[in-house]
Amino acid sequence: MVKRLLHTRYRVHDLEKTIAFYRDVLGLEETRRHTSGRGSQLVFFKAPGSEEEIELCKFDESGPVQVGPDLTHLAFEVDDIEAFARESAKKGYPLSDGPHRGKTSIIAFLDAPEGYEVELIQKL
Repeated sequence: MVKRLLHTRYRVHDLEKTIAFYRDVLGLEETRRHTSGRGSQLVFFKAPGSEEEIELCKFDESGPVQVGPDLTHLAFEVDDIEAFARESAKKGYPLSDGPHRGKTSIIAFLDAPEGYEVELIQKL
């Protein structure tokens, strides 16, 4: 029986650019990094208040990274979508969709390096 979610892995080509995005744009904390037994470069991040990690993996032997549209995304809660959007745009990452106001939240999206999508959710 599964006990809990530990991490989600995203394979990337440009590891340093992606690390900078998760650290400098999203404000995630790097928790560890190492090279796996098969040679993958692995870097782990977590959001404040979360136990689950995001694993970034660079393993060129697997071929090019191809992320199709609407394939997957990570969702993060933010206090203020408008303020977050202003700061992320200053860093070169404007919103790609939204914000959209619903009954219980405001949501928006931005594109991370490699084509992965990030959803931002502000609870009302």
